[in-house]
Amino acid sequence: MGRVSRRAFAAATFAALTPTPRASAAPRRRAAPAEMRGVWVATVANRDWPSRPGLTAAAQRAELTAHLDRAVRCRLNTVILQVRPTADALWPSPYEPWAHCLTGTQGRSPGWDPLGTAVREAHARGLELHAWFNPYRIAGHADPARLVASHPARRHPDWVVAYGGKLYYNPGLPEVRAFVRDAMLDAVERYPVDAVHFDDYFYPYPVAGRTFDDDAAYARYGGGFASRADWRRDNIDRLVRETAARVREIRPGTRFGISPFGVWRNAATDPRGSATRAGVQTYDDLYADTRAWVREGLLDYIVPQLYWHIGLPAADYAELLRWWAKVARGSRTKLYAGEALYKAGDPAQPAAWQDPAELSRHLALAKDHAQVRGHVFFAAKDLAADRIGAMARVVADHYRQPARPPR
Repeated sequence: MGRVSRRAFAAATFAALTPTPRASAAPRRRAAPAEMRGVWVATVANRDWPSRPGLTAAAQRAELTAHLDRAVRCRLNTVILQVRPTADALWPSPYEPWAHCLTGTQGRSPGWDPLGTAVREAHARGLELHAWFNPYRIAGHADPARLVASHPARRHPDWVVAYGGKLYYNPGLPEVRAFVRDAMLDAVERYPVDAVHFDDYFYPYPVAGRTFDDDAAYARYGGGFASRADWRRDNIDRLVRETAARVREIRPGTRFGISPFGVWRNAATDPRGSATRAGVQTYDDLYADTRAWVREGLLDYIVPQLYWHIGLPAADYAELLRWWAKVARGSRTKLYAGEALYKAGDPAQPAAWQDPAELSRHLALAKDHAQVRGHVFFAAKDLAADRIGAMARVVADHYRQPARPPR
């Protein structure tokens, strides 16, 4: 080997046999985790936005973008905006009037396009925009004369049921189901919304001593069912199936999700139910078989409203989270937990909600269930107020880095 030492020769040989990294190769950045981090923005009765009816278009737009900016600062990735609060619209709909919450006068143009602007501004900030619709609620009062004269409920009074001091479309009429579906999906045809979202209102919540008068519809269409309850559930199932199919047809890639009341059935009613003692059961009282929608894969995601604290005897958050995780296991439906941010720091709520760490504990608990893919917080006004710093605690404990929404 002449003057070359064995050690030098070995080193040279190893170097020759070892591939040299290409100069263009850069260290790989770890992809952001996929996790739903959402907030609801309710417009019904001006709950979250606009802060009051009758603001100028510029003021409404400024309030809306402030909500979007706040979501970004909290490292959220999804805004669920209520765009059809009371059978009226936050976009120029050919089916229904402009929403009352915008101008204070149903049917009056606000002078801008709130939904179109929301989609554009959300996407510019890296947020998803889910369009939230209430299918059957017409008004928070029982006087049809207070609706704008052109309202479909006034043109079709046979579609309407007055119940508990409010007005609803009758889910038992096929023509109603077709109308509300078309009215809602007009928004999907017009705008690149990331999802269609329903809340917990199907048949209305029970009111003691009152009867939802659908006798004529049941007599006409309910003959093939063992009970009125079965017929009502089938009406809601049809709306869900038909909406899911139409969303896929109109805008492939747009998802369909529902945020039901958190208790399907109590175990005392049905052994498949949760170990709860809730006063309302969606299957029996709202005629919404939410468990079946998940098991059958009808939905892209579900956000049960788990608006109770850990350890509540009648409806323990931990028990309901476990129950929903079991329901979602093996299905195509993604599970997110609906969180009661509005209760944090409310003096009317139990002691657990006076603890700024309660919500953070919810997110920590969810990490024990692989099926829970994120959380959605109710609602935007409470995100802004953050009375006792509960949301700040969630961000510090769980949202230190950005996350992309699950797809």
